[in-house]
Amino acid sequence: MRSEPSGFVPHGDAEPADATDPALETLRPGQPTPGAVGRAGPGADEGLADPGEVGRRQRHELWMRRALEVAVTGPDQAGPTGPEAELAGTAASDAESAGTAASEADLVADIPVGAVVYGPDGAELAVGRNERELTGDPTAHAEVLALRRAAERLGRWRLEGCTLVVTLEPCTMCAGAIALARISTVVFGAWEPKTGAVGSLWDVLRDRRAIHRPEVYGGVLETENAAVLRAFFR
Repeated sequence: MRSEPSGFVPHGDAEPADATDPALETLRPGQPTPGAVGRAGPGADEGLADPGEVGRRQRHELWMRRALEVAVTGPDQAGPTGPEAELAGTAASDAESAGTAASEADLVADIPVGAVVYGPDGAELAVGRNERELTGDPTAHAEVLALRRAAERLGRWRLEGCTLVVTLEPCTMCAGAIALARISTVVFGAWEPKTGAVGSLWDVLRDRRAIHRPEVYGGVLETENAAVLRAFFR
């Protein structure tokens, strides 16, 4: 089963070798994007494995648990935490609408997929949960809603430096929206063999012809995310 390896990252100057390290010579579907500089993924020398700080895998798993919470319970009305918290007032209307959606989420048959956008500093910017059935909007996928809310909150459509975390591999529509929003990193949970466009059926985000290719980390907490989806379809 494809998944991002887990484990404690020891203090030191580098993370242990794993499937996301650029030292690996080959890439499998869903592995980090070969970027403009021709590497497979971020290395310890790029400041992503700071001694004493939460490692990349731990950070991704922590963020994925938040996305999974959104998928299961819907967006809550609590404001974001971290250095960006002072912007919460500008997102009051978003929080109110998100809370309304959450209260009705259990009354509709939307597939439980959750997405969260994090800023460059790791602060939560926006969340989204599938709302196609709730709103009657065919484009109301979790990723699209989270991207819209993050852009509105920041006051710009370019989300450079931001990370999108989603519980299910994005479809072609969402992958296209991610690229257009200039998201820098994508972290997803369960693989989607029927409609997945980030390594399963297609690889939209890693297509070398694309003008923007975010880094991609797939299979994060895959088992937990897949279990929620299986339970929904029973």
